[in-house]
Amino acid sequence: MYRFLVVIEKVNNNYSAYSPDLPGCVATGTTRNEVEKNIYEAIEMHVQGLLEDNLPVPESESFAEYVAISGESPTTSKAA
Repeated sequence: MYRFLVVIEKVNNNYSAYSPDLPGCVATGTTRNEVEKNIYEAIEMHVQGLLEDNLPVPESESFAEYVAISGESPTTSKAA
């Protein structure tokens, strides 16, 4: 079994998706569900092609994390 991070972005009226660990493997769709289905199929086809050509399947090295910030303006300290 292979696992790959997938990034989904909303762009105007469509969605796009890609996997950082599989350069060139991308998909689009008009809904989030459609792009999720399309990227799954794209990754599946990409990996099958690599295996058929006896090429190595890259290991997943990417990860994602959310960063929380306060949203407040930074305070300016005045030197005395």
